[in-house]
Amino acid sequence: MADIRSGEMVCAVYLNGRRFSDQLTYREALADVRARKDGFVWLGLLEPDEATMDDVAQAFGLHELAAEDVIHAHQRPKLERYGDTLFLVMRTVRYLEHELTSASAQIVDTGEIMIFLGPDFVIIVRHGDFGGLLRVRDELEANPSRLRLGPSAVMHAAADHVVDSYLGVIESIDKDIDEMEEAVFRPGSRIAVEAIYQLKSEVVELRGAVRPLGLALRTLVQDDTLPLRDQIRSYLRDVADHHTQVTEQIMNFNESLSALINAALAKVGVQQNTDMRKISAWAALAAVPTMIAGIYGMNFEHMPELTWHFGYPAVIAVMLVICGGLYANFHRNDWL
Repeated sequence: MADIRSGEMVCAVYLNGRRFSDQLTYREALADVRARKDGFVWLGLLEPDEATMDDVAQAFGLHELAAEDVIHAHQRPKLERYGDTLFLVMRTVRYLEHELTSASAQIVDTGEIMIFLGPDFVIIVRHGDFGGLLRVRDELEANPSRLRLGPSAVMHAAADHVVDSYLGVIESIDKDIDEMEEAVFRPGSRIAVEAIYQLKSEVVELRGAVRPLGLALRTLVQDDTLPLRDQIRSYLRDVADHHTQVTEQIMNFNESLSALINAALAKVGVQQNTDMRKISAWAALAAVPTMIAGIYGMNFEHMPELTWHFGYPAVIAVMLVICGGLYANFHRNDWL
């Protein structure tokens, strides 16, 4: 068998569900499989450049449009068929640790996995920081009966791994939303609405990465004309069910965050009203002595109590009594 590791490339030949170890290039590996008329080639690539992808496309007979999609990346999840070759695009997601109250934190990092599935080969191209595919290979190699199902077994294992990673991400985001709700509804707490908007923006990005894959999975399950075994279809049906679960949860996140934004804005409005009441109350308390002092500061010659011996303390006492009464009334009505 073939095993080539050149930093960004892993190539292997599988016969009867088992991996062989002769050193072959992917061209030699494909020629070996076709000469035997048995087994398949599994080629893994990480962000190949244009020259590498052109050579792979020529060797395996890949359609030029699909090869171009691989080079440029940033594709929506989709399933396309070119003759007897299927081209599946999936978006990968990865949860990033962040400060919950940050209004600029990146929460979800996305990448891509592109799969070419032919009668005697499977090519997986990865873009972005998303691990676990080597573990998928190891798990399949430990299960020869699954690998005997052919290249489509590899496609199912990769799709299952990607969708399972979605479940882990939404679990983490669910905890973030719970913490955000607790912070918003905690008495006396202050939380920036921008942080909730940021979390909602990341959920929208997650929805755009995950949701379109549902159509591709349904097509793989329901289209009998595709070159897939019935056993693989049943496995893919389980993947599609998990994907539906993820999509529904993301929609719930979107609704919850919209409600949370409304609640946070309402709380801000209530807080502003409370602050305005306090400001108004203190302004009223300051207005009384200001008014009385203003009257006695007009310097008219004939004014009541102007020459009275107790005039000054009497005016001060009146100010204190009126201000004290206002303060007690405002405090009783929770304005202060």
